[in-house]
Amino acid sequence: QLQASGGGSVQTGTSLRLSCVLSGGTFIMFNMGWFRQAPGKERESVGHINKNGYRRNYADSVKGRFTISRDNAKNTVYLQMSSLKPEDTAVYYCAADPVRYVSINSSYWGQGTLVTVSS
Repeated sequence: QLQASGGGSVQTGTSLRLSCVLSGGTFIMFNMGWFRQAPGKERESVGHINKNGYRRNYADSVKGRFTISRDNAKNTVYLQMSSLKPEDTAVYYCAADPVRYVSINSSYWGQGTLVTVSS
């Protein structure tokens, strides 16, 4: 089970950190990632991190502003978001995949946490 938290309403240019805790599984066995879905749009990848945290990849739209990290001792993956823009407004989902880098087809998803960025 994945439980995401940390969303909220913030102003343009500020920062926010999302967390996602995995329970009921061995965290280090999972590649982790974040997706988002804005109103009226399809769910899109924000970025992902591999099992040991050494490899990360980001969507072009968030490169240089967002950072994904993980703490395997706490079974938690983080999404540090900086320089937030109104277009970052979305429901953010964490996902886990024991075999591949996370994708829209991954089996394990959190419930989503809403981030609203106002100008």
